[in-house]
Amino acid sequence: MTPSPARYSRPAKTFHWLTVFFVFAAWGLGLVGDDLPRGSIRHLGEFIHILLGETVVLLLLLRLVWRFITPPPPLEPTELGLAGALATRAVHLALYGLLLAVPVVGVVTLFNGGEALSIYGLYDIPSPWPKNRELKHNSKEIHELLAHILVVLALLHAAAALVHHYVFKDRVLKRILPRLLVGE
Repeated sequence: MTPSPARYSRPAKTFHWLTVFFVFAAWGLGLVGDDLPRGSIRHLGEFIHILLGETVVLLLLLRLVWRFITPPPPLEPTELGLAGALATRAVHLALYGLLLAVPVVGVVTLFNGGEALSIYGLYDIPSPWPKNRELKHNSKEIHELLAHILVVLALLHAAAALVHHYVFKDRVLKRILPRLLVGE
């Protein structure tokens, strides 16, 4: 399962694409969550949103462990040179940081509302502090802002991969796509 010098390993690709799916699903549900009818429907929407966020954190941890065990292939030289390599590293670090920060601030928001964090519906972690409406509102705003930044950065990341593929005609995008889509 080790990567070839030119591509990511199958587990690395799986973690990447599952993370994309769960981030966008959580973000989409977060956008419409307050518009859901009050009661059981909204409660279910919040529960699913939290499950998606927990899954993002789980995937991030698995991804980091896998990255430590099986380092990614080295960056391929591109027309962007050192500046492109530095930008790539900065964006990847920012994405990893946001993948952790968004759920952490989400948990703080729950706790500020005096609510427990349910871990996949199996175990509840009670709020360590009393309910505070103002803090809950502020942390929710930060959670939403960070989520939007994460999605925008992910879209810019995807756009850059498409530019590499269609404009520069290099292998940057092909390295992370499933073999089925690459035709190799």
